[in-house]
Amino acid sequence: MHPVSDETIAAIATPVGRGGIGVVRVSGTLVAAIAQALLGGLPKARYASYRDFKDSQDETIDQGIALYFPAPNSFTGEDVLELQGHGGVVVMDRLLQTILEYGARLARPGEFSERAFLNGKIDLTQAEAIADLIDSASVQAARCALRSLQGEFSTHIHSLVDALIWLRTYIEAGIDFVDEEIDLLADGLVINKINELQQAVARVLDKAQQGYLLREGLRVVLVGEPNVGKSSLLNSLSGRDSAIVTPIAGTTRDVIHEHIQLDGIPLHITDTAGLRETEDVVEQEGIRRTRIALQEADIVILLLDDRYDNDVPQQALLAEMPTPPVIIRNKIDLSGHEAGINMQGVVYLSAKTGAGVAKLKQYLKDKVGVHDYSEGNFIARRRHLDALQRAQQALNNAEIRTLAYQNELLAEELRLAQQALGEITGEFTADDLLGKIFSTFCVGK
Repeated sequence: MHPVSDETIAAIATPVGRGGIGVVRVSGTLVAAIAQALLGGLPKARYASYRDFKDSQDETIDQGIALYFPAPNSFTGEDVLELQGHGGVVVMDRLLQTILEYGARLARPGEFSERAFLNGKIDLTQAEAIADLIDSASVQAARCALRSLQGEFSTHIHSLVDALIWLRTYIEAGIDFVDEEIDLLADGLVINKINELQQAVARVLDKAQQGYLLREGLRVVLVGEPNVGKSSLLNSLSGRDSAIVTPIAGTTRDVIHEHIQLDGIPLHITDTAGLRETEDVVEQEGIRRTRIALQEADIVILLLDDRYDNDVPQQALLAEMPTPPVIIRNKIDLSGHEAGINMQGVVYLSAKTGAGVAKLKQYLKDKVGVHDYSEGNFIARRRHLDALQRAQQALNNAEIRTLAYQNELLAEELRLAQQALGEITGEFTADDLLGKIFSTFCVGK
């Protein structure tokens, strides 16, 4: 193995602030020299050693545990030294500054994981899963991120790529025998293999979409005329008084954001100012912000007052919606209507009493296609979805080329499908994309 860089990097790997333990990591070719200067010698590989940490003046900075992992059997694939000391801000800063004086430089955000990727210790999906595991907002998200880190997502992608390589080899070998090319595509094997790949990509894409929901969540916007109960519904969904509720129309004059969990799915709920004509300058600004929130929403919930006989929502409100909304008829505690969902998908509930709110939550899950997070699911990002969708489109094009007996164009579509999948694991990845991905990591990771 050749080092990615001759530079040795170091960083504090624990959060800033006081703590019982603080960790400093060092990776690179100078680890042995730094250990000699700092510890008086290189610790035994993969054994915890209790050492004094000393500066260049032979003054003890701290006492703690030193761990040495020689290349290539380390996280980064390089020589790695990990120092566990007392987690004070001053102590950690002195220790890091001393290591920098001994020849290391400060690591960029995510540079340890980047080196692990570049040295072939992990692929790109596993590298991203490290950050996703750290940032997990729910138990389900953490479990799925861990599966990605353990290679669950990568295994699916490698299986698809292997099948594509076999099919490409079969097709391109046939191109060399021009007289046989019609028979090559007419025997049914190629179209069957393409159909199998289409189904396999669809299954992985479905899992990836679930993982994306776990990571990013859904943007839900509550809209409606003033005083229909938007703020009451927000409070009911969040379980606390996030928004002021009064019988006075126009109480909510700005968008209010609340973050909740719906069976592990993050919901970013926005309560908006009521849509109506008004001369109030402040309320007008709130309505303007409502319209901006509508354009960014994944789901729009339109609230109506069930006390009034308006089964068809007002056309002015519907005209504001970028997509068909989830229609809720609120205040059934006053109208006497039973809680539930009718055949048209209209939800009847009372935000005040909570009747029907559980049905709404299940309805929202069903609407976005949320499944149970059973074994085998993994975390995913928008770039993964984009790559899978491009692979899916290339395979759809490949099916058309097969039926038209267009060997060369078929081979090109299969190449594009493989390249799209290769971008997920990092086999085909531009350097600027790598920089963008690893820059979102913590320093020291």
